[in-house]
Amino acid sequence: MKKVISTERVPIKMWLDDIEDGALQQAKNVANLPFIFKHLSIMPDSHQGYGMPIGGVLATKGVVIPNAVGVDIGCGMCAMKTNFVGIQKQTLHGIVDMIKERIPVGFAHQHEPQDEGYMPQGFDIDEMFIVKNQYKSALHQIGTLGGGNHFIEIQKDEDGHIWVMIHSGSRNIGLKVASHYNKVAERLNAMWFSEIEKSKELAFLPIQTQEAKDYFSEMNYCIEFALCNRKLMMDRVKDCFISIIPDIKFEPLINIAHNYAKWEHHFNSEVIIHRKGATSARDMEEGIIPGSMGTKSYIVEGLGNPDSFMSCSHGAGRKMGRKQACRELNLEKEMTMLNDQEIIHDIYCNKDLDEAPGAYKDIDVVMDNQKDLVKVLYELKPIAVIKG
Repeated sequence: MKKVISTERVPIKMWLDDIEDGALQQAKNVANLPFIFKHLSIMPDSHQGYGMPIGGVLATKGVVIPNAVGVDIGCGMCAMKTNFVGIQKQTLHGIVDMIKERIPVGFAHQHEPQDEGYMPQGFDIDEMFIVKNQYKSALHQIGTLGGGNHFIEIQKDEDGHIWVMIHSGSRNIGLKVASHYNKVAERLNAMWFSEIEKSKELAFLPIQTQEAKDYFSEMNYCIEFALCNRKLMMDRVKDCFISIIPDIKFEPLINIAHNYAKWEHHFNSEVIIHRKGATSARDMEEGIIPGSMGTKSYIVEGLGNPDSFMSCSHGAGRKMGRKQACRELNLEKEMTMLNDQEIIHDIYCNKDLDEAPGAYKDIDVVMDNQKDLVKVLYELKPIAVIKG
């Protein structure tokens, strides 16, 4: 932990020094909520979001806050180690081309609805207003990467073993659920004359209400949909590898989500933990912390630090907004850095600079700031990156 701010209703425990003013003000807004429990934890990759900073971990008593979960519910990473060592450039290009043919990226969806067996099972979608309305569209979205900072990355560890890492979420269905229930919370808060100002974007749902129960049901569906989405993409990436390297073997999937709310036990109390751009890091729990497309990513093991509500960062974290990155970063410099490392990448023109390495914080600093939250198991160097 780097510092503690003690001027608000509860302390703000921070694992970084360089938080932007907007994110700090959001943290103070959250720390003054009447139902916040114990303290607010801010991870080392934190930056401004809607309502609560991305990289925030919040515990509440008796309420759930949709904007403290975020709009891409269940977004997360999965990773898989292979037994293969020493991939040639031509082979890597062939695999990347096949992946791009099989997995739609950005705003692209599947041309045909996918098999319903790929979708989350065991849910009664007739009881879910948004999920039921979006289900047919979601059949075209399952197995697609999405845009923004989502990626498929081929990497190698210190011993040369090839890994695959995927970062993606719940696509449009998660956005629809998040937006709907935030609006419901805003409407109800206005009816209740809530002291939480609408401008702070922290509308809440008391857990006893039907609206909160409905949100939890649809949120959990979105979390599972995001996992199913990553699994399907990973299976199709595996097929691409196997078609070119028939004897390749894959170890079990590592998966971690970073936008969700969940009942957990902390400091002798049952509370609702909101992780927004933060991942669980319980003692000996395996996790994933990616860098940018030009820097290392990490497979980690949690240390179960109670001060962070047993959490850690979900990545490097942005240091500048997308439009700012496109305005200020130098295209030639960013491309040269990636080319010098012989990384197959998707930076070709100014509009691609929103995801360039220079738009992100230094992952080495981020990892150093959370040495009390995780320990590193593997360092992974990117060798090919497919961005949304």
